[in-house]
Amino acid sequence: MFLMLLRLALTIFAAFILGKLVSKLRLPAILGWLLAGMLLGPHAFALLDEAMMQENWYTVAVHCLECAVGLLIGTELVWSKIKKTGRQILITTLTQSMGAFLVVTLVFGAVFYFAGVPLYLAVIFGGIALATAPAPALSIVREYHTDGPVTRTLIPMAALDDMVAVVVFFSTISIVSAGLSEQQMPAYIIVLTVLLPLVIGVLTGLLAGWVLKKERGRAATLALLIAMLLLSCAIGLMVNTYWLGDAGLNFMLIGMAFSATFANIVPQKRLEQIMHAFNPILGFAMIVVILNLGAPLDYHLILGAGLYTAVYILARACGKYFGAYFGAHITRAPLTVKRYLGLTLLPHSGVSLVFTGIAVSTLSGPAPACAKIIQGTIAAAAVINEVIAVIIAKKGFEWAGELNKSKDDADGEAQLQPKAE
Repeated sequence: MFLMLLRLALTIFAAFILGKLVSKLRLPAILGWLLAGMLLGPHAFALLDEAMMQENWYTVAVHCLECAVGLLIGTELVWSKIKKTGRQILITTLTQSMGAFLVVTLVFGAVFYFAGVPLYLAVIFGGIALATAPAPALSIVREYHTDGPVTRTLIPMAALDDMVAVVVFFSTISIVSAGLSEQQMPAYIIVLTVLLPLVIGVLTGLLAGWVLKKERGRAATLALLIAMLLLSCAIGLMVNTYWLGDAGLNFMLIGMAFSATFANIVPQKRLEQIMHAFNPILGFAMIVVILNLGAPLDYHLILGAGLYTAVYILARACGKYFGAYFGAHITRAPLTVKRYLGLTLLPHSGVSLVFTGIAVSTLSGPAPACAKIIQGTIAAAAVINEVIAVIIAKKGFEWAGELNKSKDDADGEAQLQPKAE
């Protein structure tokens, strides 16, 4: 146990250093964290190996830190801030999500038709493709202090996108599995997977709002916030263990609902004090969550990537970009949202790998050849897409002119940086 903790500590430290080095090249630090995960993960030097990643304590720790990262989304979901753009965010979330689903499904439908592959596999690819991994884009928001129409649209969208992804994917895999094996995933599982994280987060968030509303010192504030966050995570873990099993809950969504609830209860000034105290933990949580995102990615797959991988990456990118553009256009969003929001939605690997694992498990019995196609294509796409997508997402914020614009940049760094062109 001690050696595992030591290896994990060394891995996190290496990710931190590599992130700093990558930042010197004017690239997002997250790229360094992802590369550290791939290099030190099970498929390379294995400092963070498969055995450690399957340990219960490791899984619990990562879920707790995913809850913590959810605070980056939830604390921005203050009703007074988003009520004017709520309709725009909802519509654009649906158009970019379903845009990716439809484009990938139709493109692979054509490809698989001529390749003689079962067409239901195209629908599964579409279900996997619509998910966006929020952590990479949010880490760029945090690192570069972004603010503006694109940032303010992306943050609440990150939460809604996950809910749409869960509903569409589980509905798709349920229908396909029913056709293949006459075993259909119960509809209530789909509903619970979406609703339970929100219910858990809201209930614990109400308690946190009542506790945190009163002015307290920094140490007491931080201790209370951590205690409430751990409570919400503990409830989620119990639900996973005794109720949902393989379906699993989105712990980042729990953290989002938790923080959105108390953020709408406490005064704005108090909220700023709370998050200022929590910032160091949030920074650490981002590194570990991204590191865990990168560790399962096998860089060897880049060499074996084939036509399906290239088609998947390009089709998903087109669906996300033009879906976001269409949604922004019909809701009359600012021009920068039309042009650049889609670029910030390309990161994909975390959620896609979870969905891929479920799809492979479902198809491995009745259709092992199809399971192999999904596993090889998505795994290779995750490695290639994630590296490229992080760079493109950063350029999207830069082209939108939103780097170093955040009012929370207390150290004045924003004024020292050159204005993005």
